[in-house]
Amino acid sequence: MREAGEAENELAKGRVRAREAELGARLYGLERAVLGARAPLSIAPEVGQLLYALTFAARPTLIVEFGASLGYSTIYLAGALHDLGAGSIITTELLDEKVQRASSNLARAGLSYLVEIRFGDAVDSLAYLDADVDMLFLDGSNDLYLPVLELVEPRLSAGALVIADMSHDEPYHVRYRDYVNDPTHGYLTTEIPLDAGLVIAARAPVDPA
Repeated sequence: MREAGEAENELAKGRVRAREAELGARLYGLERAVLGARAPLSIAPEVGQLLYALTFAARPTLIVEFGASLGYSTIYLAGALHDLGAGSIITTELLDEKVQRASSNLARAGLSYLVEIRFGDAVDSLAYLDADVDMLFLDGSNDLYLPVLELVEPRLSAGALVIADMSHDEPYHVRYRDYVNDPTHGYLTTEIPLDAGLVIAARAPVDPA
């Protein structure tokens, strides 16, 4: 299953590269999502293992995930919550087909009860959060990493983890890195060289003074 998914990922990346060459610009949003509709666009296994470990250590009450795709990363996150016996996840997905497939994968893993999938543009679907967020995982359209972080930021708990799965040579990720590495924004940040890089930022407590 993993090998088939990786093969489809490469086909999807080829379709995106061809369209970008035609346009002479990078492709984001719905058009990019449609070109990769049947690809899992999944995280590397070692990234998934780290997500599980970080979740298990942090013991978050609420995780928000930007970009469910077919639910592979969601399963790592939800698996840790299941083993902890507490917590829940809100995840997002732009394409209805992927919502259905992610739902099916989570059901087969026995983890559906932990996950709410919000369909549509994450900037809209995450506009309402009625609880503090203890972990945010960014793995969706690269141009929205910073807007999604800024949207969720007011609900981040003190010490919340913000984990971003990066891409090679992505200009929007340069802006994201600059933001979380700027001490005035209140994060303690490190980068782990897994796959294209995993940026992990911890929300520093607010000084009451």
